[in-house]
Amino acid sequence: MEHAPTWLTNSLIYLAAAVIAVPLSRALGLGAILGYLAAGIAIGPWGLKLVPNVQDVLHFAEFGVVLMLFLVGLELEPRRLWNLRRPIFGWGSVQLFGSAAVMTAIGVACGVDWRIALVASLALADSSTATGLRAMADRNLMSTTSGSSTLSVLLLQDVAAIPVLALLPLLAVAGASTEGSGWMAGLKAVGVIAAIVLGGRLLLRPALRWIARSESPEIFTAAALLLVVATAFLMHSVGLSMALGAFLAGVLLAESEYRRELETDIEPFKGLLLGLFFIAIGMSIDFAVVMKQPLLVAAIVFGFLAAKVLVLWVMTRLMPIPRAERPVFIVVLAQGGEVGFVVLQTAMGARLLDGPTSSLLVAAITLSMLLTPLMMLAADRWAGRLASGTARTLDELSEPQSAPVIIAGFGRYGQIIGRLLNAQGLAATVLDHDVDMVEAARSFGYKVHYGDASRLDLLRMAGAASARVLVVAVDDKEQSLRIVDLAREHFPHLELVARARDVTHWNQLRERGVMHVERELFESSLRSGRTVLEVLGLPPHEARSQAMRFRRHNLALFEKMHPFYKDRKRLIAVVKEGRQQLEEQMARERAETEERRRKGEERTPGWDSAA
Repeated sequence: MEHAPTWLTNSLIYLAAAVIAVPLSRALGLGAILGYLAAGIAIGPWGLKLVPNVQDVLHFAEFGVVLMLFLVGLELEPRRLWNLRRPIFGWGSVQLFGSAAVMTAIGVACGVDWRIALVASLALADSSTATGLRAMADRNLMSTTSGSSTLSVLLLQDVAAIPVLALLPLLAVAGASTEGSGWMAGLKAVGVIAAIVLGGRLLLRPALRWIARSESPEIFTAAALLLVVATAFLMHSVGLSMALGAFLAGVLLAESEYRRELETDIEPFKGLLLGLFFIAIGMSIDFAVVMKQPLLVAAIVFGFLAAKVLVLWVMTRLMPIPRAERPVFIVVLAQGGEVGFVVLQTAMGARLLDGPTSSLLVAAITLSMLLTPLMMLAADRWAGRLASGTARTLDELSEPQSAPVIIAGFGRYGQIIGRLLNAQGLAATVLDHDVDMVEAARSFGYKVHYGDASRLDLLRMAGAASARVLVVAVDDKEQSLRIVDLAREHFPHLELVARARDVTHWNQLRERGVMHVERELFESSLRSGRTVLEVLGLPPHEARSQAMRFRRHNLALFEKMHPFYKDRKRLIAVVKEGRQQLEEQMARERAETEERRRKGEERTPGWDSAA
């Protein structure tokens, strides 16, 4: 009988292990990540020994992390990333360097050489991007304060890998002969990042447009993978994080018209390779080191976890993170991470660490990642107690709906729309992702379904394929834009009615072709302005007339401003011109009104009562 190829045998082993372990882990309430790790331990060198060469698998599986960061980048427009610059370089630096400083001090106090303590601390201070973002996404927390804070810290860790890796040769015993190489590596890193950013701005969109014209979906998928592989290769060639390169490529395409298609093409590969990555982590645990010095390994694991938890706990007291979200934020960032493996490997090459020491630290990082799913279970229960004293869960929408209207968001804005429709006997499918809001609405008899309307599967279940109107009334602007993009791409027949939080949000919605957009405070502010005019003595009909005239002028001005809202100079000119026209018009009308009063002309009947 002919032997099967190695790739076929290994594929059979990996897929079988995942298919058995992950559903079993989920059934036990332990989560998918722990299932993948358990599968890796079972088939690895310390289990059934079905896969002996772990490192090759680990290197290949790291590409799952790369794809994940590319998809994260696609969700972050450059403007939003720029808005996150302070938490990234502020709180991210506090976490990384604060944790490293605490652990270095502990190491030196225990008699460890300061250089070894510093290198080990920099490796242990890193957190797992793959585990962290997966855990936040599983809990639908990416759009929350804790989600954006977690992302900021993880991005800083990837960025900080550049100076940390450049620093290692300078700390080495033979550093005198290699001092220049660290700075040279830094210059190469800056050059490659600049090339990716400039190339992405100038070449990516035209190239994707040209490929899309071929009308070959498989070629577009190949182009998407080529883009990620190419940026990862460039970053790896200068010793940087491949994931950081993929993230930059994703950010550059976040405003592209191909964003959703790229996301759809990459998502299946990301899920499979990320699962393989966790399997490889489970296989890579060196239980020989653990069994040889179990107490020392345990001390390292619990010592660095305690140090990071302390720093993160202090951070949550100073950051605007809700109390119920703090436990997950702390646990997600307390574990070790992938960059730590790279730091330790580089430190060994620079002769800063010997083999046994590096093995101890690698085992400690891997065990911390293995413990994270269990710690997350405790964090979820802790968060539940902080939120309401008991853990609460709601089932998502699971049965297809057929109402002609879908309302996404049932806060103060969505409630008024829903109640108005209900009063007219019109059915609507209501979705909201806030547990408290859903339970409160249900207690008053409203049928509100729990779920995130920015998910395609949930929109399909809500009946978007047959509905006529989708009302986007969610609070979060980014989530609102994601829902609109999703509806425009997959349900173009839907008439969209959207709530705008501010002028920028209004313009972003109009840019996406949403014609029915209402600014949430505009009408109520206008009504209050009418009241003020009446209190000051203006007759009701004149106050109403002035308010309606201002409304018409304001809406017309917005339409006139919209084509230039990204051109600040032209926008300012249009605003000034519109304001001057309004002032001149109102001045003429005031003069005409005063003239009529002087002549004693009668008022129009019926206008003295407020309308």
